[in-house]
Amino acid sequence: MTTLITGANRGIGAALLSIYRSEGQTVIGTRRSDAADGWLKLDVTDPASQKAMGDRLKGQPINLLVCNAGVYFDKGEDLQSGYPADMWADTFAANVTGVFLTVQTLLPNLRLANNARIAIISSQMASHERAPGGSYIYRASKAAALNLGRNLATDLRSDGISVGIYHPGWARSDMGGDHAEISVEEAANGLHARFEALNLQNTGCFETWDGRPHPY
Repeated sequence: MTTLITGANRGIGAALLSIYRSEGQTVIGTRRSDAADGWLKLDVTDPASQKAMGDRLKGQPINLLVCNAGVYFDKGEDLQSGYPADMWADTFAANVTGVFLTVQTLLPNLRLANNARIAIISSQMASHERAPGGSYIYRASKAAALNLGRNLATDLRSDGISVGIYHPGWARSDMGGDHAEISVEEAANGLHARFEALNLQNTGCFETWDGRPHPY
């Protein structure tokens, strides 16, 4: 079993990496900086970086791909004067295009594995039923990631590849802040259980870290 986790150098990604390593599984963690010490260098927004990853992993089956890398730039932006165009572009490049490029790059590897799975980390902020306002760019990007995952689930079913989309919980991390509800370890342990339960029967699911179906 081989698991690949993008953005695994901190937060929930790092906690997930630790879980899979503790189980003795082969786990590949990516980060944008130098790939020394067993890390795989990947900038999910950069096609050249994606190609380099694909070339390096050519012929290696990937059983589980966790698309965890993401950004949240628009905290506290003002509706009247904030949310600049480049912030929209940079956020969608990481949170949406980056997910698609990673799946596209590693599709040959996923097809080499039996019953491969893709886990996309979205957010409760993707839900159109939960709309308290603000954070327009992040919300829109995570909604797009949810839509992407749902459609990938349809197209990849014939390959035997399951796709799940997950709200990781409001976790105490660089992104979630110090006042969040749960620790990154709680979030990671819950997500690990969700990934293990993912199959073709529930492909396309949108679930919370603790196993509850999330409204779209």
